[in-house]
This record gives sequence, C-alpha cells and structure tokens, in this order.
Amino acid sequence: MDIRGLWVFGYGSLMWNPGFAHEERQVATLQGYRRSFCMHSIEHRGTREEPGLVLALEEMAPAHCYGVAFRPVADHADATLAYLRERELVTDAYLERVCPIELADGREVQALTYVMDLNHVQYARGLTLEEQARIIARAVGGRGPNTEYLTATVAALREQNIADDELHTLEELVSGLSRR
Repeated sequence: MDIRGLWVFGYGSLMWNPGFAHEERQVATLQGYRRSFCMHSIEHRGTREEPGLVLALEEMAPAHCYGVAFRPVADHADATLAYLRERELVTDAYLERVCPIELADGREVQALTYVMDLNHVQYARGLTLEEQARIIARAVGGRGPNTEYLTATVAALREQNIADDELHTLEELVSGLSRR
C-alpha cells in the first residue's frame, strides 16, 4: 500500500500521540463506524493475564465517529506506514482500511484507519460501561495504566471540541472506582 495522498484518521491515542510527521491536522468524521472500548489490550494497556481495554472502531450503520485526521509528510510516507503498522498491528486485532472521511473544512478525502476485526479473540463484544470501567481502572500494560489512555483520549476530545458522551461517562465511572 502506498499512503501518499492519504490522510490518517485517529480516534484514540493517535489523536494525542500521532508519532509521525504531518503537514496538516483537522477534525474529521468517519461514517459507518463507532468508537468504543471494545478491544482487549494484552500489550500496551494490559497483559495477557489481566487485559485492559483500548478503543477500536466497530462497523455499524448508521453510526459515525468524530476524530482527528492527519495528512502525513509525503516524503515520509513509507516510514509513516511502517510506523503505523508496527504500532497498530502488533496483535492483528485491527484491520487496516482506507475509508472516506469528511474534514472539518468540508473536503472529503481518503484516510487510512484501523478498525476492529470482529472475529478476533481480542474483540470485547457488548461490555457495559460499568464492566469497561472496572477493567480500565485496574489494568496496566507496557505503555502504562489503562486509566492514562482513557484520560488522555478524553482530554484530546475536549481539546478538539468533540463530544463523546459515552467516553465522558466512562471517565466519570473510572474516576469513581479509583477513589474507592
């Protein structure tokens, strides 16, 4: 795959930690998917013994997801793709997709994004917000506590004026569990 000319759509940690050089960044909308804590994390935010949860996109019409789109520096396209694959495909739970997104300025562009493989063993189907909160409150992985991932993502959403009631509620639930 050649990502020259493609954007990268971030809906979780890519929003606050893209990790690659980019020429442009703006809020964007992806149709047909919803953001949710539906992937067991056995590397970055949990372990095989005590998995955490990270965000993934679940394909679901007529859902949509607001996130942040990045236009990578063209001269670094190969390095950007290699970096993203190393970061996002560590356990093959994500599927690499190119999808149309709408940028905040009204342009429609094609974007590389990573969506949940609904048949993967790490897919955490149908967890309630309370169940998600209990997992996130206790899990720790190679990149730190699962709570930090949630907090940084919610902060990035607020910074971009993106409303996500489910994640705001989840942050409150996790905060309540942490105070106990």
